Amino acid sequence: MNSKQRILTALNNAQPDKVPIFEAWIDEPIIVGLAKILGVSVQKPRTGKGLLQAEVSPEILDLYCLLVKELGLDATSYEFSRGLERIGDGRSRDKYGRVYYLSEHGDPVVAEGPIKESSDIKGYDMVSKLKPDDFAKVQYIIDKVGKDRAHFMGLTDPFKTSWLLRGGMENLFIDYMLNPGLVHDLARIATDFSMAVIDMAAKIGVDVLSMNGDLAGETTTFISPKHYREYVKPCQREIVDYAHRKELKIIKHTDGNAWLILDDFVEVGFDGFHPVQPQCMDIAEVKEHLTGKACILGNIDCRHLLPFGTEKEVEEAVKETIEKAALGGGYIISSSNSIHPGCKAENYMAMIKAAHKYGGYPH
Repeated sequence: MNSKQRILTALNNAQPDKVPIFEAWIDEPIIVGLAKILGVSVQKPRTGKGLLQAEVSPEILDLYCLLVKELGLDATSYEFSRGLERIGDGRSRDKYGRVYYLSEHGDPVVAEGPIKESSDIKGYDMVSKLKPDDFAKVQYIIDKVGKDRAHFMGLTDPFKTSWLLRGGMENLFIDYMLNPGLVHDLARIATDFSMAVIDMAAKIGVDVLSMNGDLAGETTTFISPKHYREYVKPCQREIVDYAHRKELKIIKHTDGNAWLILDDFVEVGFDGFHPVQPQCMDIAEVKEHLTGKACILGNIDCRHLLPFGTEKEVEEAVKETIEKAALGGGYIISSSNSIHPGCKAENYMAMIKAAHKYGGYPH
């Protein structure tokens, strides 16, 4: 069984030959750190402050492809380009008119959206701005790493696309109460855009889409289940159905406590749920609840363990997680979000070694 088969078997809720290993994103400093651990010469400096993964340098892209092979990861994961351009004062604008504050520590924070009032929605079109070149780096990874591994690509949740267009989640929350018509219009734009992205993903050889965008905090969901089911769930279902018609798998990514809408994700048809944040969801309970319904991905703590723990503690956490979640299949190991700049490269290396060590199924 090759890596792609291993990933797809797990996403089909079956048991592959061993636990698949996946990571949604490895940040540039960790890529450099891992390369140094492996004895690979790193000549180039960091790409620069706050650029999204789709904007990294060709040198870092090549290092990432090398690490996928050297570490024995079963999949790649990348995003298509938003066309970010710097506009000064630590900000960038993407080609869809959204302005962001840049950060060294994660996704840029949206500062301004192109839809400031209802009248701005007329004639606004994201699909026409989407170009094949936006997917060039995803295509490069697929070609360089090869078809024997699964290839994931990020796809923004329609809820997140909507609040990015409005310049902030708080603006969309106000719309939920005062301007529901605008909420539906934004969701339509987001859904049509997602389906256009899926068309491109299918053409270039992507295997799995990850619908990224948090819907929950650590205690509960950002919006009520009622509002989720009215404004978000129908769009997700339309997007998931479209992905499946294109013969692509699709998982839902959200941090936080998603218990209130976890069954909705199953009804929508998501093939997997990522990343099972250990601070607020117990992976054994999630596994029991989703067995036979959806694959689960994640759970290795990237908030405390991977940044501050010891390599031995990482190994023990991996072993324990596999014991709780892997039996019977339908589990893919990864961090509880991503390998961000605060993580230790040595701890991620320990995580991967432990996943290989303990990832075999009993015969």
